[in-house]
Amino acid sequence: EALAMEAAGDAAEPLHRQLSNREFQIFVQLAAGKTVTDIAGELCLSVKTVSTYRTRILEKMNFARNAELTAYALRHSLIS
Repeated sequence: EALAMEAAGDAAEPLHRQLSNREFQIFVQLAAGKTVTDIAGELCLSVKTVSTYRTRILEKMNFARNAELTAYALRHSLIS
């Protein structure tokens, strides 16, 4: 639904703008194909913490899987 609204131009701002700085940082890494374990190691966080961030990101953006994050990030030129 959120994607349909965004495509129609009804969304006030892009979905990724709803994310905190840390959520956005993790979102970009997930969208680039990194695993939760890889991200946790790079950011010196626990795997559980990164998994929690992932869950929050998916909820805020109304996505169900990482592939949707990647497609969104590509569409919005957030990753190359």
